[in-house]
Formats: sequence, C-alpha cells, structure tokens
Amino acid sequence: MSSTGVGPLGFIKSRVNTAVCQEILEHFVLPSANELYGDADFIFQQDLAPAHTAKSTKTWLSDHGITVLDWPANSTDLNPIENLLGIAKRKIKDMRPKNAAELKAIVEASWSSITPQQCHRLIASMPHCIEAVIDAKGAQTKY
Repeated sequence: MSSTGVGPLGFIKSRVNTAVCQEILEHFVLPSANELYGDADFIFQQDLAPAHTAKSTKTWLSDHGITVLDWPANSTDLNPIENLLGIAKRKIKDMRPKNAAELKAIVEASWSSITPQQCHRLIASMPHCIEAVIDAKGAQTKY
C-alpha cells in the first residue's frame, strides 16, 4: 500500500523465509512500486521479521535501489498497513465461504474495494499516531 492506493494482492502458500521474502519483493513489491510510484523515489516500510532483516535481503533491497525506513521493533501502532488490513477484515467478517476458492475471491474483492482515499487518510494520520506513541511512552495506543 501507499498513500496513492493498494497494489495487487498476492497469496503465499508457504512460510516466509529469506528466499521467499526476496521472491515476494521481486514479484510483488517491485511491480507494485512501479505501478504506484512510476519513476518517483519511495521509502519502503516493513517490519523486523528475520526474513526481512537478513543480510541477503538487505543486500537485495540495496541492489534494487530500495530505501528502507529504519523501524523500531514491536511498533504495530505505527504501521498503516495494520489499519488497512483491519478495514479489509471488517468487510469480510460476516461472510461464510464454502471453500478456499471462495475465500480467496472474497479476500480479493475486499482488497480491491479499498480506495486511494482510504490509503491516503491512513498515511496522513501517521503524525498523530507517532505523537500518541510518544505520549504513551511506547505503550499501545488507540491506533
């Protein structure tokens, strides 16, 4: 996601290790970044999962010219994607898919219904979120 909208949704069928992480970056993140930003620079935000912080993943990101946001551990209140996922989950919470194909279709529909305006509002709310985390001395906030 970015302040201009969401990229395509990808479904991963395995655990995310370093190799899988780099495949996701190659096949999902780079095309999404190109679609959302074109030639403009961007800063990539990710959590500190081991696959994301592995030396080879850091090298991969650097080799592809991707600037990564320095990020504190355990900071979900500061990650707008968490709120976006909450929006998507609320849209599908009462649906009862009968099989995996129906579930996938429901998730895809929920994701594609997210508007650029919703994404922009989440990104624009970040200064308030940061202020709340500082005021809470790093404890959980309403965000």
